[in-house]
Amino acid sequence: MKTILVATDFSPAALNATNYAAEMALAINADLYLLHVFQTPGTCLQVPIPVLLDEMIQDVKHEMKKLKEDLMHKSAGKLNIKAEIKMDHFYAELKAVCGRIKPYCVVMGSQGTTAAERFAFGGHTVYAMKHLEWPLITVPTFTTFSSVKKIALACDFDAPINTMPLNEIKTLVNDFGATLFVLNTGKEEEFNPEIVFKSRLLEQELGVIKPHYNFIVNPDIDEGITRFVEDNHVDLLIVLPKHHNLLHNILHKSHTKQMVLHSSIPVLALH
Repeated sequence: MKTILVATDFSPAALNATNYAAEMALAINADLYLLHVFQTPGTCLQVPIPVLLDEMIQDVKHEMKKLKEDLMHKSAGKLNIKAEIKMDHFYAELKAVCGRIKPYCVVMGSQGTTAAERFAFGGHTVYAMKHLEWPLITVPTFTTFSSVKKIALACDFDAPINTMPLNEIKTLVNDFGATLFVLNTGKEEEFNPEIVFKSRLLEQELGVIKPHYNFIVNPDIDEGITRFVEDNHVDLLIVLPKHHNLLHNILHKSHTKQMVLHSSIPVLALH
């Protein structure tokens, strides 16, 4: 049985991502696993740590219980939902839970609605997207799930074809019955025979899903991708962090960081 893991801090952005994950789970007949991680509080004036910690735990349990009940109500009891609360470093616990339950994918909110939320949970999202080995989908604050019919794969062909996560891509496309667009994100305007050759190799590997190939010529890579995504009404964008420098650029250049933290559509990182 597939399991979609949602990491939540109960912020509006995280709750929106949870609703997105719940609808996705219903679409592909998957279970939903809710995870909240909080850290032990530091010193607090006039409030003993054990007392403060106990209050925090009770508050978190109440939030998780309410969230689970709301999701069960919205799904008319169709969802199988599990929930877990952990107290430690966020990424360490997320990675440990992923290793234990082996999720179909992890879902997180890509940004908060306030500056504090963007700094706290947004930072967790960026770090997880760069390092987590499991498929991670970041969901924009106001994006709701309807269907995944068009998927775009941003690929610059720097890595050998046989090192790309092609089985995961084919599974995703088949599970949703989607159309795949392969976007070559090179910057050269001239014809490149090597790119055509690698496209043919990729086409052979992807087989029956018959992807559409598009060469994006734009000195600003994220602008070219964004324009294609908007013009073609793409539902999900796939990036491959360890296969090219695209995600590195997105996460480290101030103007391109918008692609992940302020994208208009969900972004899936596949390692």
